[in-house]
Amino acid sequence: MSDAYDSEEEELTIENDAVLTKYKTAGEISNMVMKAVIQEVIPGASVINICVFGDKLITDETSKLYKKDKNLKKGIAFPTCVSINEVVCHFSPLRSDPVVTVKEGDLVKIELGAHIDGYAAVVAHTLVVGATSDAPASGVMADAILAAHYCSEVALRLIKAGNTNKQVTDTIQKITDSYKCTPLEGMLSYQIKRYQTEADTDKQIVLNPSEMQKKEVKDMEFAVHEVYAMDVFVTPGTGKTKEYNSNTTVYRRTEEIYQLKMKASRAFYSDVCNRFTLMPFTLRAFEEETKAKMGLKECVTHELLQAYPVQQDATGQPVAQFKFTVLVVPNGNIRINGGIFDPATCKSEHKIEDKEIVELLAQSANRKTANKKKKKKAKSAAEEAKTTTN
Repeated sequence: MSDAYDSEEEELTIENDAVLTKYKTAGEISNMVMKAVIQEVIPGASVINICVFGDKLITDETSKLYKKDKNLKKGIAFPTCVSINEVVCHFSPLRSDPVVTVKEGDLVKIELGAHIDGYAAVVAHTLVVGATSDAPASGVMADAILAAHYCSEVALRLIKAGNTNKQVTDTIQKITDSYKCTPLEGMLSYQIKRYQTEADTDKQIVLNPSEMQKKEVKDMEFAVHEVYAMDVFVTPGTGKTKEYNSNTTVYRRTEEIYQLKMKASRAFYSDVCNRFTLMPFTLRAFEEETKAKMGLKECVTHELLQAYPVQQDATGQPVAQFKFTVLVVPNGNIRINGGIFDPATCKSEHKIEDKEIVELLAQSANRKTANKKKKKKAKSAAEEAKTTTN
């Protein structure tokens, strides 16, 4: 089966202005959708309705772009997930699942992603329902959220050419210690590539590494023209997780090859390949849920699909998450989404005391102004994206 990502274009990086523009466009869409989804998170709202709303908005917005290129794939890079309180991530229910609703005071994590031509921007945000700057959240929820926020902000300032993954890991640990919290054990952030939100690469950042990961995750330096999805999870608990009592609904196609035996499996897998390429998807995207589940089983058994199981904090403590996509460029980096959290909505009795970290956070997260030639090229690529909407 021929795929859109099987081409020489796979080797292009953000040094190419068209690629850079596609990443930035996906970032703008993902942030726009995130802001809209946040407005839907109110007491009494159904989680499935919020997820459906987010997915539809991503699809609608990406469909408006690059219309002239009929072969260009675009759409959801990660289905909308809404995970509440102790639930860590990947909660994106089906129509047949029990209804879960949002309540006042819930800690809610939203995760989603968009892509243009396989160049993806993924993002996650945490909020406490009803919390405002006038009536901020407090206690361990606020501790975890503020710790996660500042961890993501310091990671942004450290993911630059010449710095290392160990610097990020160690600094995040110091911040969570300041808030009497813990990063979730073993959570990985990845270098991402075209059509791959979790690239097969040694370029990884691990939070609170297990003993095995301390041996397996290699020390590495960030390099110019790389792209990373930085994902931070923090809890006031032990950092351990366990499976949540919920069916897995999010999957991603692998690059394994197997000749499926069942007709239902072949039809399902063909649909996955045509619609989602290597991007994660939810079973909710299939109109006939029962048929999809029939085809799913053989695909998972033979590792054609990778599951994203729903996890929860092992001790039932709330978990906060922030995620953003960042492009490493010669004069720093460019965060293309995220950065919309207001720290004034949370109040903690703890704060960061480490002088080096305080100074690092005080630095501007914006890259230095690029030269005019680069700006002109980027503007031309951006105009191309606009003209292809007709």
